[in-house]
Amino acid sequence: MVTIKSYFLSQNVEGKTYVSFELVGDIEVFQSNSGRFYADIKKCKMPTRLDEDTAKIMIGKVISGTIVKKDCAAYEYTIPATGEVVSLTHRYEYQP
Repeated sequence: MVTIKSYFLSQNVEGKTYVSFELVGDIEVFQSNSGRFYADIKKCKMPTRLDEDTAKIMIGKVISGTIVKKDCAAYEYTIPATGEVVSLTHRYEYQP
């Protein structure tokens, strides 16, 4: 199960605005290299055909499915907390 956490407005290549959801999965517990445990969640974005007013009332809804890790072409990502730039070869996406 995944939860619709929020929505945001995006633009396609033609400049047309559309609504996307931010989806979050269940909490997962990991063990770091130092042996300490920490919690995290998988999250992803999903485009919709909904208008903004409808998207607002969908926040908090739980839908069936999961968020899975998928391989992709390498890209750079900046870690928000540290500003460190890393190279990633995966992304997360919703799977019904």
